[in-house]
Amino acid sequence: MEQHARTHSPAWHRLAIAIVGGDEREQEIARLAASSGAAVRAFGFPWPPDGIPGVVRAGSAREALYGARVALFPIPGIATDGSLFGTEKIIPTEDLLAVMAAGAHIILGRTDGALRHAAAARGIAIHEYEHDQELMLLRAPAIAEAAVKIIIENTSITIHGAEICVVGLGNIGAVLVRTLIALGARVTAAARNPVQRAAAHTMGARGLPLDQLEHAAGTFDVIVSTVPAPVVTAAIIDRLPARGLIMDLAAPPGSCDLAHATRTGRKAIWARALGRRAPVTVGASQWRGIAKIIDTILDGEAPG
Repeated sequence: MEQHARTHSPAWHRLAIAIVGGDEREQEIARLAASSGAAVRAFGFPWPPDGIPGVVRAGSAREALYGARVALFPIPGIATDGSLFGTEKIIPTEDLLAVMAAGAHIILGRTDGALRHAAAARGIAIHEYEHDQELMLLRAPAIAEAAVKIIIENTSITIHGAEICVVGLGNIGAVLVRTLIALGARVTAAARNPVQRAAAHTMGARGLPLDQLEHAAGTFDVIVSTVPAPVVTAAIIDRLPARGLIMDLAAPPGSCDLAHATRTGRKAIWARALGRRAPVTVGASQWRGIAKIIDTILDGEAPG
């Protein structure tokens, strides 16, 4: 991945950053945040045995957030129960956010209504970056590699020559299609958008209208869905061969009826947080997007 040394403005040295929740990617994010000159406290993600230089390991989410001007929450965002993705169950309620500095900011992949309401009640701004095109493309290869690993480990056939359907041709779907084709798979890309189906054709994949997926499902060994909507239904799964694999790459609430797949004896995997396969690479790309947001915040607060 392209790497550039960043030079941060002096304003970063007056900044208190809390990193709350996450996985191994947050270790790299915390390291890079500390290297900016900011004061960094962290809680709720796997802590390395040797610690993270310049980062204080807080004893609780409240301690990490106390006095912070900026809080970094994970890119997977909020689970269906309102908690942050991480090693601890942390629900960012209004009471918890109250310990942050006045005029604070929360940066995360994707929020929900409860967090939005709690932040608004405390005058805290929310910045989402899940739809940052540059960031999503930078992390897509790690997710595609992890998806390939899961396919290898959960099938009795080679990827070479396998019939694999990728549902959705967004950033992740497109990289996954190209990766699978390079490995010799016969790939179909199912999408509603005819432009995306045409793009699949240029990659060497077959484009399939999404409303024809049920009819075609019996020909696939593997279905991988990247669409953040419930599109791989029980009717589609019933047509998949008994040894077929269904993999859902979408964020909660998911896009595949995995419970039905399991009931019918098919392998079903909800493959979340695949960016952690390469936490240094993906953490660095996430920090790149986060740092841009922080720069914008600080520029807006600079005296005119």
